[in-house]
Amino acid sequence: MPSQESRPTIHIPGTTTHTIPPRGGRDGQLRYLKAGTGAPLVLLHTVRTQAEHFRRLIPLVADRYTVYALDLPGMGYSEIVPGASYDEPAMRAGVERLLTELDLNDVTLVGESMGAVLALTTAADLPERVRRVVAVNAYDFRGGIARSGLLARVVVSGVLAPGVGPVIAGVEPKPALRTILQGGLGDKSALREDYVDELLQVGTRPGYPTVARAVYQALPSLIAARTRYPEAKAPIHLVYGEKDWSRPSDRDANRNLLPAADFTQVPGAGHFIALERPDVLADLLNAVA
Repeated sequence: MPSQESRPTIHIPGTTTHTIPPRGGRDGQLRYLKAGTGAPLVLLHTVRTQAEHFRRLIPLVADRYTVYALDLPGMGYSEIVPGASYDEPAMRAGVERLLTELDLNDVTLVGESMGAVLALTTAADLPERVRRVVAVNAYDFRGGIARSGLLARVVVSGVLAPGVGPVIAGVEPKPALRTILQGGLGDKSALREDYVDELLQVGTRPGYPTVARAVYQALPSLIAARTRYPEAKAPIHLVYGEKDWSRPSDRDANRNLLPAADFTQVPGAGHFIALERPDVLADLLNAVA
């Protein structure tokens, strides 16, 4: 559980908080939310967010699934381990710890953005455990969040810059974070103020600026992970917002890479579909529960 000083400010009705203990080395404690009954549904969040990213989706699917919403390694309230890697293989290892240490089978993996990449590569690694993958706005193209707008480009460039990058990563004014996140929404009102406040609180955790910078630096490893997608044996559903940061060519590239996958484009939606159109994801999931 998080310490009293860093307790989440948002509670999702029907959820309970759990942890997976560290294994030693650089595998820190992982935190996840659990809700519902039924076959396991694992939710994997986006860059710079946490399990509460799915606050509006979880209540819509908890009658059909046992939901596990994971804080990826070092993010949300999962442990920050000095010197840990945040490249795709290391983050994927965290997802696989959830599945293997809880002995989850017949799993539906739903990931958004970075989480979509991890859902696809985890399915490639653990075909015996994964029933289905829903990959929402996969974050596997050059530019990434920098396509959110001019402010995002300036901030991300600063965070990645040698020397001053760690300093800039530790400075996160609320108006800047709000603007960057709204750049990933078709409906700007879907970004709630209490969620921005929660993300800012997490950003004050000791060591978090290092994690944030490392995650942005990991984008090339997410792009490289695309080569693993065809190894996934489970049925795949690719979901994109019409206004996602990905370009049509990025989406077509994944459709060509996964010709058997189902494909849905959500009209008017941006990168954070779980925030603005959770109903679309819930309908898709509940139809096949």
